[in-house]
Amino acid sequence: MAHYRDTGVIVRTYKLGEADRILSVITENHGKVRAVAKGVRKTRSRYGGRLELLRHLDLQFYQGRGDLDIVTQAETRDHWPEIRDDLDRLGKALTMAEAVDQVVQDKEPNQEAYRMLCGALETLQRSDPVLIVPAFMLKLLAHEGVAPVLDECVIGGEVTDLEFFDPRVGGVTCAAHQRGRRVSSSALELMRATLGGALATVLEVQQAPHTDEVSTIAHRLWEFHIERRLRSTELLS
Repeated sequence: MAHYRDTGVIVRTYKLGEADRILSVITENHGKVRAVAKGVRKTRSRYGGRLELLRHLDLQFYQGRGDLDIVTQAETRDHWPEIRDDLDRLGKALTMAEAVDQVVQDKEPNQEAYRMLCGALETLQRSDPVLIVPAFMLKLLAHEGVAPVLDECVIGGEVTDLEFFDPRVGGVTCAAHQRGRRVSSSALELMRATLGGALATVLEVQQAPHTDEVSTIAHRLWEFHIERRLRSTELLS
């Protein structure tokens, strides 16, 4: 057993006993770390308010005997005040944090997921893009190897009349092989741009029917592939 250091974002917390808290932390180098913060719920905790949801921290852990490590030091890197002061942004941030918590495995390094989360939170600190959550979900699914097929019918290979989308078959289908629900060309273009390197443009798009389509599709894809719902989305409804 030994101490180790890492940088991470707290994505979930649980109460433990009368004074402690279990933290789920997405770290830069150690994947998801689950650790106990001893005495953190006491009024005079030495950690103050540092060990809270969505805090970006430099941390030192003591490797425990079982599944839980112990937080021994914590210094704040960022706490994204603009997010915390805006209920809509906070709901989006919590949804993205929950998404990462669902896919990153304990103690399995996943630097890309960590960087994606930090980048998304930094973007949300500066502005409030309509599509930041569905775009984040689509890119995270792609990182996990389950990106949807968007440029040709997944059944017949056709590249025209792509009018339907079904997560069960992995993407779009044409009018001849229609599976799933109808999808607009505008929604498909936004998803292609998200996964094709034009994310900055996507995040400038304003609320419209096709942005609602993208959000619905992203959540359906998530539930199909990850087999879990994102409970934090209730804050956005």
